[in-house]
Formats: sequence, C-alpha cells, structure tokens
Amino acid sequence: MRISTQSFYEQSLTAIGAQQSNLLRVQQQLGAGTKLLAPSDDPLAATRGLAVSQSIALGAQYAASRDQATQTLTMEENALQSVTTVLQNIKGLLIQAGNGTLTDADRATIATTLQSNMDQLQGLANADDGNGQFLFAGYKSSSAPFVRQGDGSIQYVGDQGQRLMQVDVSRQMAGADDGRRVFQSVQGGAGYVTASPAGNAGSGVFSATSVVDMDHPDYGRVFEIKFSGAGTALDPLMYTADTVPPQVPAATPAAFTAGSPISVGGLQFTLTGTPKANDSFTLAPAQNAGTNVFESIKDVIAALQTPVDNAGAEGQAKVLNALSTANRKISNAHDNVLSVRASVGSRLQELDALAVTGESRALLDRSHLSDLQDLDYATAIAEFYQRQTALQASQQTFVRIQQISLFNYL
Repeated sequence: MRISTQSFYEQSLTAIGAQQSNLLRVQQQLGAGTKLLAPSDDPLAATRGLAVSQSIALGAQYAASRDQATQTLTMEENALQSVTTVLQNIKGLLIQAGNGTLTDADRATIATTLQSNMDQLQGLANADDGNGQFLFAGYKSSSAPFVRQGDGSIQYVGDQGQRLMQVDVSRQMAGADDGRRVFQSVQGGAGYVTASPAGNAGSGVFSATSVVDMDHPDYGRVFEIKFSGAGTALDPLMYTADTVPPQVPAATPAAFTAGSPISVGGLQFTLTGTPKANDSFTLAPAQNAGTNVFESIKDVIAALQTPVDNAGAEGQAKVLNALSTANRKISNAHDNVLSVRASVGSRLQELDALAVTGESRALLDRSHLSDLQDLDYATAIAEFYQRQTALQASQQTFVRIQQISLFNYL
C-alpha cells in the first residue's frame, strides 16, 4: 500500500495536535489546582461537588447566624447581670427601710436612692445592641421599650415577639427576650403575695404567708381577710377569710386574736397589732398580684415618702406592710430575672455546641470536596512531563521523516 505525502502530513499534524491538547489540559489543571476543568470531565463528581459546595455555603451562613446570636445573647446576659445587681440593691434598701428607728427624713432618703435605682433599672431595660436595636423590645426593636409616663410610671410599649435566628439546619433560636417576660412576669412557683390597701386605718401588720396544704380545693385563688366589729366586749373584732369573689355560702366570721394563725385556702399567716373595722388584707398568687417590677418600686417609694412619724402605730403598720409586699414582689422579680439569665446561658451553651458540630461538618464537607475536585499534584506533574516528552518526540520525528526524499538517493 502506498501512503501519499499529503496523508502522512495530515496524520502527523493530527497526532501532534492531540499531544498538544493533552499537554494543555494538564497545564490548565496545574494552574487551576483542580482536576475538573468542566462538568464534562466527570459529571458525577461535578454534581456531587456542587451539592457539597452548597452545604459548605449554608454552613457558613449558619455560623454567621450563630455568631450574631452569641453576640446578642452575650449583651443580654451582661444587661441581666446588672439588673440582678440593681434588684439585690433594692432588696437591701427595703430591708434597711424596715428599721423601726428610722425617721421620715431617713425613709425619704431611702426613697430617693430607690428612685435612682429605678432609673438605672429603666436604663438597663432600654439597653441596645450598639446598632440602635433595643434588646428587650420584641419586634419593635427600633424604639425604646420602656417609657416613663406623666405620672411617673414606666410603661412597656414593645411587644412579645421573639426575633428567631436560624442557627442550624433544624434549629431556630431566640436572639433576645422581650421586656414583658423579663420585667413584668414571675415564675409559676412564685407563691402568694400579701398586701393591705392604703385605706386601712388599723395597726395590723401581716407576716409572711406560708403554704400548708397545696391540695386544698381553693388553693390558687385570691383571698381577702376582712374585719368587722369595734373590738369591745359587746362588739368583738371579727374577721372573715373568703375567696374573691366570695364563695357561697359566705365564710363564717371568726374572732380575731393578734398573733394567732389565720388559715384560708391552704395558706396560713399571722397578724399582729389591732386592725379596725373595714380593714382588709389580700392574699393573691404572684401572677395576680401585679408583676410589673417598676410599679412595685414606684409603690414602695410613695409609701416611704409618706410622713408617718406622727401617725402612731397605724402609720408604722402602713410602712411595714408596704415594705413587706414590695420585698415579696421584688424577690419574685429577681427570681424571674435569674430564670431568664439561666435560659440565656443555656442558649449560649447550645450555640457553643452547635458551633463545634458545624465546624466538624464543614471540615468533613471540605475534605469530601477536596477528594472530588482537588488535583493530585504529584500525578499531574508526572503526567505533564510525560506529555511534554511525547510531544517533543512527535515533533522531532515529524521533522526527521519529512526530510526523507528519493532524490537524496539518486
């Protein structure tokens, strides 16, 4: 068979072109650092690589959300730590104000200090994250959640929304707590709060209320202890311990003896001093007794600012009862803040655990992606030199053979 010169040239050029193409591909792989220059190189690996890349990108977004949640919760924890300190200071001032040797001026001084503490507490309740977003405002995070009214009261104008953040594939977490939950709530086991109306005219002072029978059918309701009678031999001082609203039939009046236990609805407390007719005392679950910590402080400030030096035992009774009620409410508020702090700490701990899991998952994804896409440089360099040598050999062979001619032998 005879091979024409034209066919020889075409076959040689095709072979050289193929060698150049193979060499160029290896050079591109070395330059890009990947063995997949196009999806057609390995469709299955390219598809898997795309899925793994998306997983890595989502993991990075979750990590960013975790970082933001950690930052916000850390700021909330710092604010709540300061709130705890302020409430502890207030409790100390309430105990100090109960000293029977204090004068009206002394109590007024304590009231001024309590006012400063309440202002500080309002500032902490209006803490922001440094970007103008208030921590305890719920969804209304662009404006301060606790606003002082004209009468001196502090009103919550935020909402109860929770700003949830997607911190992992199947986990949404609240980045902050609303102000109502922190400053206007109590725990379910907070117990009863005893109080006396400002209109009481006697010198009755109540003690702490204790629970003696939680299985009593009326336990958990609001109770009122109401007095009647002039306290004389012909008209002895009597009291009725009844529910609110009153039960049917009405409770039977009982004779009052100062210091003797009064029982109602599974509860028990004592009264010292001498109440007067129409005086009353209420025992209410903490959830029904007023849960706004600012109102509790405001009420006790007003009681301490009221002069009682010349009001005798009756005036002292008003102050002591107001302090006892406030102390119970502040203690409930303090316990509630501690509970919220525990929740914040638990979320921070969970974020740490999720961060470790996320980093491990990202490491595995990057390792898998590397197996799918990354170039084995040792193998690629060896192939590069092999392709380069083959191309050079093909070129030199073509040059030598094309010089062969019959005329060289004539």
